[in-house]
Amino acid sequence: MAQYVRDIMTGDPVTVEPQTSVAEVARIMRDEDLGAVLVTDGDRLRGVVTDRDIVVRTVSRGGDPERITVAAACSDELVTVGPDEGLAQAVELMREHSVRRVPVVDHGRPVGIVSLGDLAMERDPESALGDISAARPNA
Repeated sequence: MAQYVRDIMTGDPVTVEPQTSVAEVARIMRDEDLGAVLVTDGDRLRGVVTDRDIVVRTVSRGGDPERITVAAACSDELVTVGPDEGLAQAVELMREHSVRRVPVVDHGRPVGIVSLGDLAMERDPESALGDISAARPNA
């Protein structure tokens, strides 16, 4: 059984620069089958943008996704975890901050992302969330 974040995280996260358009990020999410992308300034983490952020912070407000940058849509109040931290710490952070995904940062650089689904598959693969998370998406 995995004990550390590094054991279950998705490594090599997809990142975009803050000036990337929301439309471009949405296309990346579609093409890569992602629900979240990390926003970086150089190699430093600046924020996280989810598919929900794009809808709630831009599309629902009538903004033009081709003109609005991801900097306006991303969550910049970051909650991060290190790769060598225990899974219990990741669970606690998600619970405390009501988030479903947490960037994994090593010395200020994003190295992965751990999701509620990752934790469910590790801790209780027979649960509904574990089962759904393990399923391959339909294209």
